[in-house]
Amino acid sequence: MSLSRRLAAEGMGSLLLATTVVGSGVMAERLAGGNAAIALLANTAATVAVLATLIALLARVSQAHFNPAVSLVEALRGSLSWADACAYAIVQILGCCLGAILAHAMFDLPWLQSSAHVRTGPSQWLAEVVATFGLVLVVLGHQRPQDAAWMVAAWIGSAYWFTASTSFANPAITIARSLSNTFSGIRPEDVPGFIIAQLAGALLALLAARWLFRPQAATTIEGSAIGSSVGPSQNLESRADHG
Repeated sequence: MSLSRRLAAEGMGSLLLATTVVGSGVMAERLAGGNAAIALLANTAATVAVLATLIALLARVSQAHFNPAVSLVEALRGSLSWADACAYAIVQILGCCLGAILAHAMFDLPWLQSSAHVRTGPSQWLAEVVATFGLVLVVLGHQRPQDAAWMVAAWIGSAYWFTASTSFANPAITIARSLSNTFSGIRPEDVPGFIIAQLAGALLALLAARWLFRPQAATTIEGSAIGSSVGPSQNLESRADHG
């Protein structure tokens, strides 16, 4: 697949993802009547649905990263060149930022904003480490290509609720959300802490995946299963034959 087509897929996917995250946050806040739980539930449902759809739609073109942390990990694994990873990251950030602007335009809000939503502190940073760790572990660990869409979407949806940060888990979407003074926003000064935590979580997931999913482990397990299926009597016969 040509780089231009892959970048187009990453850009469009990132734009639509950010539009959904920001736009559903605006709609949810307007309709929830001040009930933050209902607003978060609506925001979660829309994000999960669009994430699963976009991954299923665009994975065959660009692998559907939509996330600089994922592209960084793929470059470290050698699955993506560093030049391509940098191009992916730039397009992902631009796409997400344009997505936030598009959401504002659809809801008749000022196109350019700066968020005042405070999201900082050790608990928030730890939450982003955990959210990104789980996301990247799913990306690296799923076995069948068709499982990526529902597994990634399911992780993000659950992490919306069990992490203190509501699971940004993506440097590009974090930057874009700093441009939206709405339900899903984050103050610009809080962005660096989130991005550092996200990259740390991604690198930890890469290390964990290399140990958990290494081929040697699979071979050992397979060998053990074969050995156990032979049975004691057959093992004794084998020893007798080679004695």
